[in-house]
Amino acid sequence: MEQIAEGLWRWTARHPEWHPGQWGSEVASFAVDAGDVMLLIDPLVEAADQLDAIVSKPVAILITIPYHVRSSEEIRHRFRGEVETTIWGHRACRKRLSEDAGFRAFEPGDGLPAGASAYKIGKPRRYETPVHLPSHGALVFGDAVAEVDGELRVWSGERVDASVSRFYRERFNPTLEPLLELDFQSVLVTHGQPVLANGRKELERALAADPWYHRE
Repeated sequence: MEQIAEGLWRWTARHPEWHPGQWGSEVASFAVDAGDVMLLIDPLVEAADQLDAIVSKPVAILITIPYHVRSSEEIRHRFRGEVETTIWGHRACRKRLSEDAGFRAFEPGDGLPAGASAYKIGKPRRYETPVHLPSHGALVFGDAVAEVDGELRVWSGERVDASVSRFYRERFNPTLEPLLELDFQSVLVTHGQPVLANGRKELERALAADPWYHRE
């Protein structure tokens, strides 16, 4: 676990479904000390006690996309006897949880812990909801945006040809453009390195470029 800014930690773990050595086989999770609450974003851990050193207050686990439920229940079971621990995500996250207890489904626009807010993206709308963290001036993406070779890129789920490029340019990327109006300097991604400065400019550049496919 590495502290990358005041009250902000990042760690990586092996993706449970990707082969070692492939791009994307290592994924990032984040912890954010937001004052009255510790936010854990898309957490994946080998064992929940890895977080003992930073958890001493109520915990809110924020899930950006249902695929990223990951270790949420294990973490909740670890800390629920000590501090209030809740899991927040799209209603589709329920299918990946063994119980409803502690889960809070949200819709974009709902108030989240520490003043965080989630946003809808995609046309048609995706289940992924990027999260804005005003406490740290950060915007967090699950899979829609990744960092590749020092740059943010919009991640395509299929090989990019003229048709796919047009879809992203005309239909998908415009749904991300409202995020540029938010107050943030950092962009935190689960795939690749975080951008800790000039994040808005870097995201704007990504939206103007062709999408990226990880197998090209």
